[in-house]
Amino acid sequence: MINITLPDNSVRQYPEGVTGIDIALSISEGLARNVLAAKVNDEVWDATRPINTDASVKLLTWNDTEGKAAFWHSSAHIMAEAIEALFPGTKFGIGPDIENGFYYDIDLGNRVITDSDFKAIEDKIIELARQEQKMIRKEVSKKEAIDFFTKKGDEYKLELINELEDGQITFYESGSFTDLCRGPHLPHTGFIKAVKIMSVAGAYWRGDIKRKQLTRVYGITFPKQKDLQDYLLLLEEAKKRDHRRLGKELELFTFSPNVGLGLPLWLPKGTALRERLEAFLKKVQRKAGYVQVMTPHIGDVNLYKTSGHFQKYGEDSFRPISTPIEGEQFMLKPMNCPHHCEIYKSKPRSYKDLPLRMAEFGTVYRYEQSGELHGLTRVRGFTQDDAHIFCTPDQVKAEFVGVINIVMKIFKALDFKEFTAQVSLRDPNNKEKYIGTDENWEKAEQAILEVTKENNIDAVIEIGEAAFYGPKLDFMVRDAIGRKWQLGTIQVDYNLPERFDMEYIGSDNQKHRPVMIHRAPFGSMERFVAVLIEHCAGKFPLWLAPEQLTIIPISEKYEIYAKKVLELLNNYEIRCKIDNRSEKAGKKIRDAELERIPYMLIVGEKEESDNTVSVRKQGHGDMGTYTIEAFAAMINDEINRMTE
Repeated sequence: MINITLPDNSVRQYPEGVTGIDIALSISEGLARNVLAAKVNDEVWDATRPINTDASVKLLTWNDTEGKAAFWHSSAHIMAEAIEALFPGTKFGIGPDIENGFYYDIDLGNRVITDSDFKAIEDKIIELARQEQKMIRKEVSKKEAIDFFTKKGDEYKLELINELEDGQITFYESGSFTDLCRGPHLPHTGFIKAVKIMSVAGAYWRGDIKRKQLTRVYGITFPKQKDLQDYLLLLEEAKKRDHRRLGKELELFTFSPNVGLGLPLWLPKGTALRERLEAFLKKVQRKAGYVQVMTPHIGDVNLYKTSGHFQKYGEDSFRPISTPIEGEQFMLKPMNCPHHCEIYKSKPRSYKDLPLRMAEFGTVYRYEQSGELHGLTRVRGFTQDDAHIFCTPDQVKAEFVGVINIVMKIFKALDFKEFTAQVSLRDPNNKEKYIGTDENWEKAEQAILEVTKENNIDAVIEIGEAAFYGPKLDFMVRDAIGRKWQLGTIQVDYNLPERFDMEYIGSDNQKHRPVMIHRAPFGSMERFVAVLIEHCAGKFPLWLAPEQLTIIPISEKYEIYAKKVLELLNNYEIRCKIDNRSEKAGKKIRDAELERIPYMLIVGEKEESDNTVSVRKQGHGDMGTYTIEAFAAMINDEINRMTE
């Protein structure tokens, strides 16, 4: 017998070779019907895979993120089976699950898949699902794997096999289809009840622009038809909130092919919005003891070799810029931190100088492939609200807490009410991905875990998601329609101080190494504005709105009074305009609603005689009559409640 520890820490005994399904059946038949996979000692397995030693086991259903991942990974496999049946001779690359659904990269030869093929693929997937084909895991030798895919003529799978170690190769079989795959997969295909092929796109094999472009087919599946219907409704709402469309309608930003792909141009209203975001954060930072710095847009290539960014991001960076001086090369700045390290080193530092909190809205550049560019969320030039804190080891926790407080202020000011936290740690089994010593990584990870625990932050621990130089704490916000976005990151770094040989003189008059904390509450201004637009559907918080109100005179003869109101409100630093078009008041109100202007002030004979304004609020309707002073006080009070 073996001991199985369940999530509630209860221990049950089972015969050797027990499976996740067997364990579920011993608890209840209802649970067994819903188990998609099993987490065995923190590794996700097929629910039908035998467990032969003592283990901790969590049974995964659709309600678990890892359960959905197994569901969608299996769906990619079934989609490949369907495509092979409909398009014989198709060759297959990789087919992973993604945040919402899955994709498969395929080589159709001279054929193409278009929208008109989607229904046939969907119908075939449902046909295969209804057969409840078992998804069978099979361990194979490297020779067997090579022989199989050589006979099939699939060079993509052969390339992947050649990179694998013998003894670590598995196939999965369902029906007549066999795929190279680590798994895990569903027990059978019958769990899939609803499917939608979402789109097709081009994708270079293994992301290499020099390799062949394959067809990437995206899809999504669900265990219930209603789940698919709800998802498609969510997508429709997301389209209405698409920041690319609203950014154009609200005249916030634009792109020009003459300037270059992925390089946004900020229009006056968008620039004003960005400046207010920056001013808000700068004010918060001043109160928290930060100093502003500025660094150039380029740097000597050796700077980024010292930091490790050249080795890490070299392939994703713009090519080095050569000068007339032989051997001299510069790069467009991929990160701000190496420059801040050099500012730290510009003079000797004492423990009395620390913590040194250095902030910059610094623009950086990455060469994203054209197919990966997407509005403001994926660009080639973006501005980070970057800051680096240099401190002593015993100051790390307090500084970390201070950064968390800044993140919370931002979420409050921008009405992000739902968020979760994620602690990203190094993958102990793949240490070559990271720079730095084991000792420094252990120090950094311990510090970040202690801070989250001591400050009652309920964080999900993710192994293998750390930055290459240190662990991090990311905040994931949920927007108004339930989507998750990563906003705000805090990273502890013991490595760059070593790489740049940074020092300070301690109270013992000896040299010591500072600790570096990276933080960017917004992340990048471009992506943050995109998320904000979609979160509030362009109806920005009052303090941030490009125009906070519009004054609507009901006829031309009240324009003089409207100008008086405008001047008085300007004295209160309230952003407003007069709509003096020769349109009826009703149309002006409707247009203001469409422009997402928070307040409308209607003025006519009664308002002029009483020295008042009639107030309407976006989404709330008529709010009654106010004196100008009382209205201004109400506006400023509303702003202060959000931003203080």
